[in-house]
This record gives sequence, structure tokens and C-alpha cells, in this order.
Amino acid sequence: MVETPPECRIEGSQLVAFEAVVAAFASLGRVCMALDADFRIRHLSPLLDQLLGAGAAERFKGRPVDELLGAELFGPAGPMRQAVEAGERREGWRAWLGPGAAARLVSVTAAPLLHLTGACDPGAVYLIVLRPADEDAATRGAAPTSFAGVIARSQGMLKVLRHVESLQHSDATVLLTGESGVGKGVIAQAIHTSSSRRDRSFVAVNCAALPETLLESELFGHVRGAFTGAVRDRVGRFELAAGGTLFLDEIGDFPLHLQAKLLRVLQERTFERVGDSRSQAVDVRLIAATHRDLRRAVQEARFREDLYYRLRVFPIEIPPLRERREDVEPLARYLLAHVCRRSGRALRFSPDALRALLEYRWPGNVRELENALEYAATVAQGQTLQPEDLPPEMLTVVDALILGADQGEPQAASSRRSGAPRSPAPATDVGAGERGPSVPRRDQVLAALDAYRWRMAEASRALGVSRTTLWRWMREMKIER
Repeated sequence: MVETPPECRIEGSQLVAFEAVVAAFASLGRVCMALDADFRIRHLSPLLDQLLGAGAAERFKGRPVDELLGAELFGPAGPMRQAVEAGERREGWRAWLGPGAAARLVSVTAAPLLHLTGACDPGAVYLIVLRPADEDAATRGAAPTSFAGVIARSQGMLKVLRHVESLQHSDATVLLTGESGVGKGVIAQAIHTSSSRRDRSFVAVNCAALPETLLESELFGHVRGAFTGAVRDRVGRFELAAGGTLFLDEIGDFPLHLQAKLLRVLQERTFERVGDSRSQAVDVRLIAATHRDLRRAVQEARFREDLYYRLRVFPIEIPPLRERREDVEPLARYLLAHVCRRSGRALRFSPDALRALLEYRWPGNVRELENALEYAATVAQGQTLQPEDLPPEMLTVVDALILGADQGEPQAASSRRSGAPRSPAPATDVGAGERGPSVPRRDQVLAALDAYRWRMAEASRALGVSRTTLWRWMREMKIER
């Protein structure tokens, strides 16, 4: 039996109080836990054993909560951790408990613990309540789901996560397809983390980044004297990944002359180092990924058909970000938290900035989103990210979308009919040639802002531009609220 850590032992009235809370939540089919200020599990309901098996509650007591619910939500940069640290409550987020043999999808509610009486343990700072996700119909499809490094809300990505979950007990070769930047590497890591090989190595190789002359040696290793410059034996990536997972990214760029050797590894689980005649057995789970159309590559004789079907044992297609708009907001918040952690800043989104992120089509997918937030966090002056902090090429597209939407709305006309103040129409600024003839003077922008009491949506409509353009003008003209 696992001994309860000393720091989690409570006695007397505090023990009675917590047992009463446990009984109340257990009667509703809920697992509750209390965390200390360092997000370690101080108290934990025995009902967890029903979800993860006998002894789970004692095993996790005293451990960091991210070991149970994942670093994506409760790590130092996790969105739920940051929310409760800021005194906020989060409801209905979804996470897999204990990836592995006994994984279980649950709905998570977290909040600061209110000490209304003296009965509560003063060391308990945060409260978390869990329920089986299949009982949580109210938030199904509305709250983000976290699993093995992936955060998603859209049906398309939830389907991908279900595939990852189904692979927990399988060593089948997986082929990940999708556009560049959709997160194929993250999904590959999730497959490894949730598999029985998670305690062994995860080795990634970008096949497109290595010259053909080096790729064979990198993958299979070489012996001394195999070629000019081979002054010592070298262990290849297959050997480094022994017992674990080898991830071959951009497999569509794999050279044709090496495809037969890779096929042999998949069929016979043996290979030879470059320059060696001895075969070596290898125990590796292979995951491949590509943004190319491998079917067309087979038809054009650029990719072996037999290798294609060996790789495509379990195919998973990851949809582009523009087809899963529901994922943009939770992904943006998650990525911004990581950016802020690296820079030591605390930033949040303004409503207009978040709207700009949702309007953009993201041709570069999640990778472009992460880069855009890195840029915005670098140029932002305050604690709130504004639309003008986003990359210029992004705002050019968003401006047209938002302006078109704003011009199609009747609010401007109705406000004029109701007697709302009107600001001067945009006029040519003779003294601002470099800004273009359509940009109003500084006093005209100020007049519009004053007329509408600095309500950005109404002032921007009166000026005939989008809110992002108005924000940019204010920044150029050094107009502060």
C-alpha cells in the first residue's frame, strides 16, 4: 500500500470536513481534489479508484496535479492553472486521466477554494472536480479537450484524438497526413506518449532536411571506413529508438533508392549499417508523416506502392486550421501562455484581437498561429494584445473581412437616425503624403473618437474603416486612450 505523504496528512476537524465534502461530491458521481499553492494534490477522493483502478487515489496523493491531468492544462503555462491563479473559475474542459492502460476522458472544473469558515484546511488553495465526460452533455462539443499535448474543440480534431486513444494498445505503423504546420509532429508525440512505449525514446527525423548522402547513415548508422570521413562507428536513429518510437517526418521526400531498405525494416524488422554485412534486429514503432499526396507520388513512380501500403496501416488525416475554427481560441490561449512564460510577461487578448485571429484563414496553420503570437507578444506595449500588434500581412486580410462585415451591418445608419453624434468624414490629409490620401488627419480621428465616447466599433464605422485599421492609425498618430 502506498503511504500518504506527510504534507498531505490532516487530522481532527479538517479531516472530518474534507470527508464530508468527498461524500457530498461522491453522491453526485464526482471526484473532488484539493491542491496546495504549488498545485500538488493535497486531498483526493477515493472515488478516483473507480476511474483509474484500485490504489489510484493513494498513488497520486501528494503528486503534482499535472501528472494526473496533463501539463497542457495544469503545467506552469497551462490555461486552467493560469486561470485559477488569477482567481477565475473554469468549467467543462476535458482531459484524459492517466494516459496509458487505464486512460479515461473526464470533464474538469477548477476554481480557487473559498475559505468561508475555519473548517477547511488552510493549506488547500484550489478545488478541482472531475466527472466522466460521457455524463457531461451540457459541455459536450463546447469545451476544449486536452490529451497528451494536444488541445482541441472541433469535431475534426476530436476524431483525431479518438484515433490516438484507440492506438494506446497497438504498435501499428501510423501514417499522418495534412498540410504543413497542422501539428503532425505533436500528434506523433501524443501517439507515443499514450502508448506502452512511452517510457522509451521518441526519435524524430525530418527526411526533407537531410541530404540524400547523409540520410542513410543518419537512419541506419555506419561502420568505420564505410565511406570517406567515416572515422568511427556511428549509431543510427533506428538503434537510438530501440524499444520506442521513430517518427519519420516528410516521408514523401524519402529518396527512392532508400525506400527498399526502409521497406525491409518494416517487413523483417532487420537492417544493416552502411558498410556492414551483418543484419541487426530492431524493435521500433514507426510513425510517418507527410504533407504530400502519396497516392499521386505512387502513380508517378516517385514512391513505392508496397512501401506506401506498409506505412498506411493506420492512416490519420489532420484537418487544416481553417476547417476547425473552434480550435483557434483555445489554441491561441494555450500558445500565448507558453510565449509569455518564455518572456516572463502576462498578456491577454483584447476582444478585437481575438476576433482578428478568428477571421484569419491561417494558410500556415498552427505553426503560423504560434509565430503570429510570438510577434504580437514582442511588439505589444501593454498587458493586452491589440489587433495592431498582430503581423502586418495578417491584418491586411483581416481588415478587408471586418470592414466588409461592418459595412453590411445596419448599426451605423440606425445610430444616425436615432440622433447619435456624427464625426467628420475621412478627408485627405495634405501634410501626410507618405500615409496616403485616404488617411484622415489626427484631429479628425480624435473628433470621431470623442464623438462616440471612444467606442471603437462605432468610431471605426463612422470613419469608414475596420477597427483594426483604426487601432493602427491611433498607434501611428500616437493617440492614447
